[in-house]
Amino acid sequence: MPRDEIVVPKEIREFMLNGAEETFLGKKNGAKKQYRYGNLHIREYEDKFLVHTDKVDPRKDPLGHLIFDAPEVLVGLACAIFGGSQIGKSYFNKNKAKKPSVTSSLFSSLIAGYIGYTSTKKIKNYLE
Repeated sequence: MPRDEIVVPKEIREFMLNGAEETFLGKKNGAKKQYRYGNLHIREYEDKFLVHTDKVDPRKDPLGHLIFDAPEVLVGLACAIFGGSQIGKSYFNKNKAKKPSVTSSLFSSLIAGYIGYTSTKKIKNYLE
């Protein structure tokens, strides 16, 4: 949970802002539903709401949201594309007799993307 996230227990107050829209944008983190109201991101769980403010509303500027609020997604994608292709090239240059398969290329991209995503997420959490 980000440090700037506010917990609103449902037993204290059941609330939802007028005009808040249910959305699929954002990581649910186990929430039943999630909503957006401007830059507010609201996650609804069985017993509480978790609320935080994003720097950029992803409905208005998806790329800006990824850059400022979820850079780990961009880094993960970049690592998957570039890292996976470099791993694949390196491996298959050493083993010229073997032809690259879609499975092995996809696997190396997934591993590189996962490493990039998790590393960036840990750095982001440490800096928050």
